[in-house]
Amino acid sequence: MTTPADEVFMAQALKLAQKGIYTTDPNPRVGCVIVRDHQVIAEGWHQFSGHKHAEIMALEQVDDVTGATVYVSLEPCCHTGKTPPCSQALIRAGVSRVVIAMTDPNPEVSGRGVAELEAAGIKTDTLVLAEEAKRLNRGFITRMQRQKPFVIAKLAASLDGRTAMASGESQWITSAQSRVDVHRLRASSSAVVTGITTVIADDPLLTARLGDVEVTQPVRVVLDSTLKTPITAAILTGCSETWIMTVSDDGHRKAQLEALGAKVFTLPETEQGRVDLNAVLSLLAARQINQLMLEAGPTLNGAFLEQDLVDEWCVYLAPSILGDAGRGLFHLPSLHAMADKVTLSLQTIRQVGPDIKLTYTK
Repeated sequence: MTTPADEVFMAQALKLAQKGIYTTDPNPRVGCVIVRDHQVIAEGWHQFSGHKHAEIMALEQVDDVTGATVYVSLEPCCHTGKTPPCSQALIRAGVSRVVIAMTDPNPEVSGRGVAELEAAGIKTDTLVLAEEAKRLNRGFITRMQRQKPFVIAKLAASLDGRTAMASGESQWITSAQSRVDVHRLRASSSAVVTGITTVIADDPLLTARLGDVEVTQPVRVVLDSTLKTPITAAILTGCSETWIMTVSDDGHRKAQLEALGAKVFTLPETEQGRVDLNAVLSLLAARQINQLMLEAGPTLNGAFLEQDLVDEWCVYLAPSILGDAGRGLFHLPSLHAMADKVTLSLQTIRQVGPDIKLTYTK
């Protein structure tokens, strides 16, 4: 049976887990608090993949945790991966109770960690602030349960829904504050995907730049059906990996791009000769991509929307008008009547500088 105090200490564990939001990929973000006599005696969080888990970080802070209660935002692991199992470490430490926000969606754990603790006589309680814990690791959960990344589409537009002038000029529609917010979204993502049209037109770098904040850079993914990525493209430079998805069998172009450090993947093609988007998502999940951020033009945005592949739409609206000759957010030639319209569900509204940030789900 849980108490209000359990939620207070779990909220602290979740706050600690948040510290790893830019660095733990492909692992989940996890925080841990150890409490005795209603006082926190140790805390820890998972910082980097391959490094110590949150429970171990906390246990190493004190010599004796016998009889203490442990609050952890994700079920302790019970298998040996890059690190030993945390469930056994808690058992050896002699804690009396473990409170868990959510069970681990990883089928290698998924309830087995709880079972090991209970078999050792440790009392467990689960689902304390579970929804908050799930949101923090929604990418990891989606990959484990659906074998695809959690997809967030970032859109920036004027009030009249334009992403660029008719000439293609687009810098900058939204404010400096919104651009910082976008870099935070990139930094919290495992990968950023764009199309070859955007690469050629805008030559983006697509790295996460947050000043002195430590970031595990997202992989940059380019959908390039015919391998037209210029060898001088900015996306082939910088400190992040670049993966190019194609249907082309042009060995010469592939070798050129790979010589510049890119990884080129040949995938199934659609009837239109384009890369199959479902195949892209499956490949990315298999390569441990938890959260995927879509930063693209109207054609790719429209394709993701039509195929219902986006989990969350993140729209930044600037207080400006670009006119009816400007470029729109989506290319959706299949929509002809009001009955064909796509309806989204508004989740949040927030002001970012002079802009409005809207998040939607379908």
